[in-house]
Amino acid sequence: MSENVVERRGPGAELLVEHHGAVRLVTLNRPEAFNAADETLHRELALIWPELAADPDVAAIVITGAGKAFSGGGDLNLLERMSDDTELRASVLAEGGAIVKGMLSVQVPIIAAVNGAAVGLGCSLAATCDIVVMEEQAYLADPHVALGLVAGDGGAITWPLLTSLLKAKEYILLGDRLPADEALRIGLANRVVPTGTSVTTALELAARLAALPPQSVRETKALLNRALHGAVESLLHDALVAESASFDEPAFRANLSKMLRRSPSS
Repeated sequence: MSENVVERRGPGAELLVEHHGAVRLVTLNRPEAFNAADETLHRELALIWPELAADPDVAAIVITGAGKAFSGGGDLNLLERMSDDTELRASVLAEGGAIVKGMLSVQVPIIAAVNGAAVGLGCSLAATCDIVVMEEQAYLADPHVALGLVAGDGGAITWPLLTSLLKAKEYILLGDRLPADEALRIGLANRVVPTGTSVTTALELAARLAALPPQSVRETKALLNRALHGAVESLLHDALVAESASFDEPAFRANLSKMLRRSPSS
């Protein structure tokens, strides 16, 4: 496929893949919903990584969000349906596992251009990347526990490898916002850049990585990620089982109902 082609994935183009030579720019494209993952976007996120991993022309990847947010996490209406439909719940959580494993299957570097709020799933996507560029107004937040869900889709597995265990516990258990400068300070981000420049910076870094000798990049990334692969293999299944069970807890259902009543799209 030629340079600068944009693939529009999903019936409403919920995911975009833009070609910049050997670099692919993956954009979550539900800006009106702060790129919260509905059923379609979540499915496309599970499918895209094995496809990129199998593409011999890809040397680096950038992931970002359209509009003002990186990702607002899981779509509330989808979470409501998952609380009542156990088959849908099993399918979406299996996709969650596929997203994490799919990103780790990609041998080339993945750079997160965090252009705004990265919440829940958005936080997990960023933490599974190899380099994280955050805009100065952006923040990370994993509100799983505060909502009543086990943080099973990545954060509880990846964060202890990126920052101290104590910091990971504080921010994942409490669900507080983690501003860009603090994320940089504790090792959850590589760079903080001015508002509106994360994608440009990430593409520049991706181009530099794509110009390096490919075998040395791939094999060095594999060595660096060995501990992460081991953590995912040993913990992810049990984490998703626990997260599934928490959908049946009264505290989660009550908190979700409150959030749905406050949501303007409900």
